Amino acid sequence: MLQRLALTLVVALATLGVNAQVDAQFTQYWAVPTYYNAGAVGNIDFIHITAGSRLQWLGIEHSPKTFVAMADMPFKFFERRWGTGVVLQQESMGLFKSVTAAAQIAWKKQLLGGTLSVGVQPGMLNQSFNGDSTYIPSNDQAHSTIDDAIPEGRVNGTAFDVSAGIMYTHKKFWVGVSATHLTAPTVTMRVGESEDKVYEFDVGRTYYFMAGGNIPIKNTLFEIQPSVMVKTDLQFTQAEATARVRYNKFLSAGVGYRHKDAVSLMFGANVKDFFIGYSYDYATSAISKASSGTHELFVTYNVKLDMKEKNKNKHKSIRIM
Repeated sequence: MLQRLALTLVVALATLGVNAQVDAQFTQYWAVPTYYNAGAVGNIDFIHITAGSRLQWLGIEHSPKTFVAMADMPFKFFERRWGTGVVLQQESMGLFKSVTAAAQIAWKKQLLGGTLSVGVQPGMLNQSFNGDSTYIPSNDQAHSTIDDAIPEGRVNGTAFDVSAGIMYTHKKFWVGVSATHLTAPTVTMRVGESEDKVYEFDVGRTYYFMAGGNIPIKNTLFEIQPSVMVKTDLQFTQAEATARVRYNKFLSAGVGYRHKDAVSLMFGANVKDFFIGYSYDYATSAISKASSGTHELFVTYNVKLDMKEKNKNKHKSIRIM
């Protein structure tokens, strides 16, 4: 009963802040900036590939589960640096399931010792609802087993979606602002090809501010890496802050706090071209009575690219001919 009550509370909160619930919640947001901001693609001279999963509120039936895969890289076009990338996401929460597939491109300019990047992300959003698994009590007069507002079967639909963002990166810090679902798409869902019952799912715009830094500790191999993220749909706002310490560009550990939601522990390791990051969230709300916590894991692989200018006029030295 406690689990059912907790899940009901979660659904109610999600309804109040539905715009903020369309995008996935990641504790290690600093590791996946391209998920929230298209301007972050191609910021390093690597093919940057990331895959991860988040299992939220374990112990509660039908709790959110998210899988995401991303890749981005820089390239040069007309003597200017650009960035490009792709994002794939699947998330299930209760009887809802969403799938996102999007491409990204970003224009870049050197500015004040850093790089200004402006990106856009067109894509497709698929939303589905499994009406077959809906449970309506039938042993009392307070409930009706027939409700036109609840689909009798599985419904799904797809809509075009656009996001955009701006990011500035410097060797000592980075900062970005972005907006997802700029077109505020409406996903029209039907049972098969039926035109009799049509359901709509409105996706609202969500705005993000992200920033982070890298502060070396003098005469040591340690670095402090603070970061923050604020997101809002102009009705519901959530902020979180993270403080991590990295040793010798190898091992890292940190803590985080999401306002009125959770405290987090995180650990990471850089091994050659791989980064592995893990985080654990403990809810600070009543959800903690029904859940054992939230687990999140990311794996990143980097492939080095040569972005240096190459000499177009090659000459052999007569001294070695």
